[in-house]
Amino acid sequence: MKLVSFLDGARIRTGAVDGDRVIDLSDAIAAFALSPERAAMLAQRGIEAPAGGMLRLLHAGAQTMGELAALVDSRRGSGVPLRELSLLAPVPRPGKIVAVGRNYADHAKETGVDPFEKPRIISKLPSSATGHGAAVRRPAAVAKMDFEAELAVVIGEYARNVPRDRALACVAGYTVLNDLSAREFQLDVSPPQTTFAKSMDAFCPMGPWLVTADEIPDPQALELFCHVNGERMQHGRTADMIFPVDRLIEYVSQYMTLEPGDIFATGTPAGVGAFRKPPVWLKPGDRVRVEVSGVGALENTVI
Repeated sequence: MKLVSFLDGARIRTGAVDGDRVIDLSDAIAAFALSPERAAMLAQRGIEAPAGGMLRLLHAGAQTMGELAALVDSRRGSGVPLRELSLLAPVPRPGKIVAVGRNYADHAKETGVDPFEKPRIISKLPSSATGHGAAVRRPAAVAKMDFEAELAVVIGEYARNVPRDRALACVAGYTVLNDLSAREFQLDVSPPQTTFAKSMDAFCPMGPWLVTADEIPDPQALELFCHVNGERMQHGRTADMIFPVDRLIEYVSQYMTLEPGDIFATGTPAGVGAFRKPPVWLKPGDRVRVEVSGVGALENTVI
């Protein structure tokens, strides 16, 4: 299934893509019960259970996906045109966005460093999330705004100390992510302010939808592309990740509990603007398209 979060007036709704239409599943998702174990995990964190939306679905657990798929099948041909909807990030406000630096050897090479022996974990703050089609404002003080095409992994379980051979069972689905960065705060200052550089308003476009994990049996068999104003800037294959998805989940879960709705931004291949000669910086009016085969295409305009 392809699942979307979207606005209906002032209401946040959740639906499934059916061809060129979206079936609204919000009421059904709100009625899904949380297991006592999941409710207890939320209570321990002092968090109320999500009343609805994508987080409600993810907290309800993998067993609800079959019910949701059956409901979609029963409503085929209904829904509203996808083109009429204002899409949000599939998970509009993730608990955390775990980003991985220089996870492709060709990108590490273009930055002038050797591949890392362990994952380089950085972060994008959740408030930076925005959706497909959203305008991304370049802050007035930023001149070196850059793009990074990435596969994003959406976690669907509470996961701690997960062995690699069970790591993909923790994945609810996948989406497309553009890891926008203000390079002057990452590359031109000491110490680097990488999280700040990557966490400005709307610097984490995601979407257009979440593709459920059953449709992506091997996340290391995908291709990534980034085009700016129609010109190809990046092309890579997830098979070339230094640390594949299952290894990332195994590694990070040794140190922190992953939770439903958390996002992994898994790294970008070579071709980012900062290391081109001359550098290519995003400017107002630029249209950026990031595509991951089997997942979808994410488009945003810089203003």
